[in-house]
Amino acid sequence: MDKVAAGADRPPAKGWSIATLAGAVVSAFLASLCCLGPLLFALLGLGGAGLLVKFERYRPYFMVLTLGLLALGFYVTYRKPKAAAAADVQGGLACDCEHPKSNRLGKVMLWVATVFVAGFLAFPYLAAALAR
Repeated sequence: MDKVAAGADRPPAKGWSIATLAGAVVSAFLASLCCLGPLLFALLGLGGAGLLVKFERYRPYFMVLTLGLLALGFYVTYRKPKAAAAADVQGGLACDCEHPKSNRLGKVMLWVATVFVAGFLAFPYLAAALAR
C-alpha cells in the first residue's frame, strides 16, 4: 500500500490545532463581551460602551461554540493516529514510517487557551458576585 495514499499515517495537522485554539479563545472573548467590554471601556473612561450589552442574548451560542472548539482542539491534539492504533492491536509496526513526535508546544498552548477560556466564561458570574 502506498504511504501517501493511506493518509492515515500522517500526524494531525498543526493548522487544525492552532485554528481550534484561536477560535476557542476568540469565541470565549465574544461570549464575555457583554460583561467584560463595558468594564474595560469604563476603566478607559469611555462611556458609550454600554451598547455591548446587546451581545448578552448571543452569549449562550458563543459559549457552546467555545466549548465545541475546545473539544475539537483536545481531540486533534490527543487523538491517537490510526497507524499507531493499528500497531498497538497487531503488536508491531503498521508501516515503515517513523512515529510522529509529540507536539508539546501545541499541548501547552491548548491548556493555556483552556485557562483563558475558563476565565473569560467565568468572568460575568464573578463580576456579578463581586458587584453585590
